[in-house]
Amino acid sequence: MAEQIAQSVEAVSVADLLERILDKGLVIVGDIRISLTDVELLNIKIRLLVASVECAKKLGIDWWESDAMFSSKAKQLEAENRTLKERLERLERTVTRSKQGEHDDGK
Repeated sequence: MAEQIAQSVEAVSVADLLERILDKGLVIVGDIRISLTDVELLNIKIRLLVASVECAKKLGIDWWESDAMFSSKAKQLEAENRTLKERLERLERTVTRSKQGEHDDGK
């Protein structure tokens, strides 16, 4: 009987285990709630996903691509966004001045 159990257990190296986890993904979820007489005082939700980049993308998770801390492309987009905001502010000021000029001429 012990021989049958030993044969059914497969030896897995740490590298194989890590490869499986990264390929399939691993989700760890935990919630902490502290309540006092039916009044919730604290609610903490903990979510941890361990996966490869390819696996995460399949799941629709790609926050690192738009986070300025992790992506040079995001830094470029942030600079473009700042430039566009400045141009928009200048255009709005020009339009406002133009409208004020029209009101002054009509008086």
